[in-house]
Amino acid sequence: MTLLMTSPVLALTRDDGDDPGSGLSVAQTLGLYVLIPLAIFLVIAGLVTLGHNRGQKQQKQG
Repeated sequence: MTLLMTSPVLALTRDDGDDPGSGLSVAQTLGLYVLIPLAIFLVIAGLVTLGHNRGQKQQKQG
């Protein structure tokens, strides 16, 4: 019954408050979904590596 009530025609009507913005360019999309997560991953990996290296140096000294 629910399947019968969902119709592509209903997708053409706008809801109140529905105001889509302008689309993203290819460069903006790549930056947002590829480059920023990659940069965050590299920063976290670098911090973990620094912490691991410092821990090993302290263990060797003590």
